[in-house]
Amino acid sequence: MTRPAQPDLLICAGLDPSGGAGLIADVRIASELGARPIGVVTALTVQSTLGVIGCHACDPEVVSHQLSYLLGDIEARAVKIGMIGSAAIVREIARALEQTRAPVVWDPVLASSRGGVDLAGGSLGDAALAFRPHLALVTPNARELAAMTDLPVATLAEAEAAAKELALRLDCAVLAKGGHLGGDEAVDLLIEQTGVTALRGPRVPDGENVHGTGCALSTAIAAYLALGTPLAEACSLAKQLVACKIAAPVRPGRGAPAII
Repeated sequence: MTRPAQPDLLICAGLDPSGGAGLIADVRIASELGARPIGVVTALTVQSTLGVIGCHACDPEVVSHQLSYLLGDIEARAVKIGMIGSAAIVREIARALEQTRAPVVWDPVLASSRGGVDLAGGSLGDAALAFRPHLALVTPNARELAAMTDLPVATLAEAEAAAKELALRLDCAVLAKGGHLGGDEAVDLLIEQTGVTALRGPRVPDGENVHGTGCALSTAIAAYLALGTPLAEACSLAKQLVACKIAAPVRPGRGAPAII
């Protein structure tokens, strides 16, 4: 019996050897939701559950060749971009995106939460400009949102104002993640042309210390989009999925628990 085709989800992300985030975690999430992951590694990290101590961007020419050859063969139904590694890799990803009309979800990873290592190669501004024509959604946390807009993001109201500014600049939807804003609820704000939707959920104690939540959320949204789910529903379903995993994380090592 022929198996039903799974929609292909292109993932461009870094490699976390611990498997708690990055490409390995993205593959697990996408597969769990019924999408078929394809992708390239943008950077190699030196890390364990105890933290990140190094980051090494991959060769941009190799990334370019991989993406060009891949997208000339397989039709991606959605794209998830995570850790970018360097400005040169940004340019190659942006060039490759011209080969697809699939919706693009970008998780603008700025730095590691455990170790403070720069994971963007100082190129978030370059990425925003290069990715802008292709983006369907950007999913910054409070720190990333502040860095991308030069606006304060310490409260939900400030997050909404900054997210609206970013949506205007990038001409796409923005999901401002509220996991680090405090309060009894974890409130994410989806900014679309049609308005603002507050995605609410109970705050899980110590949930901000679970590794890989941003990767899982953005990949789940992209997987739902690949499956044909409308954006607002995809964001809501992904938030529910991640909340369940935060409440029951895995503990593979001596350091931080992981989302998957």
